[in-house]
Amino acid sequence: MRNLTKLAFIGFWVMINSCSAPQQSVDDIAETEKVLGLSFTQAERDSLRDGVYEMKDAYKALREFELPNDVPPSINFNPIPTEFSISQNQETIDYGIPTDVALPENKETLAFYTVAQLASLIKSQKISSVELTTIYLDRLKKYGDSLQCVVTLTEDLAMQQAKRADEELANGTYRGPLHGIPYGLKDLLAVKGYKTTWGAMPYKDQLIDETATVAKKLENAGGVLVAKLTLGALAWGDVWFGGKTRNPWDLSQGSSGSSAGSASATSAGLVAFSIGTETLGSIVSPSTRCGVSGLRPSFGRVSRAGAMALSWSMDKIGPICRSAQDCALVFDAIRGSDGLDQTIVDAPFNFKANRDISTLKVGYFKEFFDADYSNKENDQASLEAVREMGIEPVEVKMPDGLPIGALRLILSAEAAAAFEELTLSDKDDLLVRQIKNAWPNVFREARLIPAVEYIQANRVRYLLVQKVNELFKDYDVIITPSFGGNQLLVTNLTGHPCVVVPNGFNEKGSPTSISFLGNLFDEATILAFVKAYQDATDHDEKYPPLFVVD
Repeated sequence: MRNLTKLAFIGFWVMINSCSAPQQSVDDIAETEKVLGLSFTQAERDSLRDGVYEMKDAYKALREFELPNDVPPSINFNPIPTEFSISQNQETIDYGIPTDVALPENKETLAFYTVAQLASLIKSQKISSVELTTIYLDRLKKYGDSLQCVVTLTEDLAMQQAKRADEELANGTYRGPLHGIPYGLKDLLAVKGYKTTWGAMPYKDQLIDETATVAKKLENAGGVLVAKLTLGALAWGDVWFGGKTRNPWDLSQGSSGSSAGSASATSAGLVAFSIGTETLGSIVSPSTRCGVSGLRPSFGRVSRAGAMALSWSMDKIGPICRSAQDCALVFDAIRGSDGLDQTIVDAPFNFKANRDISTLKVGYFKEFFDADYSNKENDQASLEAVREMGIEPVEVKMPDGLPIGALRLILSAEAAAAFEELTLSDKDDLLVRQIKNAWPNVFREARLIPAVEYIQANRVRYLLVQKVNELFKDYDVIITPSFGGNQLLVTNLTGHPCVVVPNGFNEKGSPTSISFLGNLFDEATILAFVKAYQDATDHDEKYPPLFVVD
């Protein structure tokens, strides 16, 4: 436990692991009370002393028992509020795939076509999957190092999948809009036969003998996996064991994280779409930085089987694409139960590409838009664009009265549990980032979070779920600055879906974004609304100049 003794105070953890004589421990208990904000009498300390030290055997037994990262706790977070009903009426989905897409003279320009456009070209056999896959593989090889966004090229697998897609189409089998479409996968999702590094030095040679459910579902939909993409080490930031993933709009800048490679590669036209994950901003933040569209689905919509666990009650998997319409196509392929992830809720996805949005009830967090922040001008322009669409957003307010900031300890405690072996073995020293605000230190700090406080935080979270649901009951869509107030923390805790899309550029020429929130399990409505917003604006049609083909 060398790393834990680096802490500047005597904590409960240190006390029960370093003191050998129980009769000397009463003073240590008194010191621990100061750290944890407790106050016992001397008689109470005498009474609890023996029990505290007897617990050491239980702790030792648990630590010596091997618990792989993929073993979840038997406690599952339930985002469903009381008196909340889930529709089971699955209607026919209208993807809005265009039928008149022409093949460009320079085929490399296809790198920036939407999935919907590429799907039209593939289905009409104007281009083959093998040819399209080759274009993306060539771009990955050409630009991957500049962006530091690729961990592993899956070229052999990609060509096998592309050839199969072409053969099936020639024989009359069409799997849907992702048939033959090349994509990238965040490298915390396992693919059998390839390394799954989690972006971290201690795991850079890790082979997991399974394929994540998301990858299986995409293969069944006809997708072609061309690369496993970078992530900030253990899903934080854009620094991984091989370097720092870059923003295609400004190579001097990181791409943010943790879905760093997914956003960067999609933005630069190295993949048609990608898969990211979010626990607390890891789809929203890199999508913002790289100027792409991302969907963070409701908690429990997409199976996490085969994915690295960071926070069992907060982790979510979603698509990063060029448009909200593309997000809908990909989400439909990856959603649903698999018999492995027990948190999954099967709910319909009734996406209509050309839905009449005039009847939707739309709100906005006025207090966040009125605040003094860097992206205010672009966000106000987004509100005005919505008004020009014939929608007048209604002022709404984020629920208050709860200690929301304190609920961050839920993520810290779960992450520390997920990577306990890394901390106890001192292999956390191998992680590139060793600053105070990085995983190694956070994992150690979290060892001192009392179990009672973790439970209490989840009880407060229950109340938060009810309050936020009360707000959303009256609205189909709520518009918010992507990083306004505490909404990112709140909606990740409650499990509500979010669509984040570009809405302009800042004074340095980097993309900015706006976010649209929706009701639990109603991704279809916010995606349809955002498609209408993107049809009315052109922010999603801007591409980083360094990577655009003339």
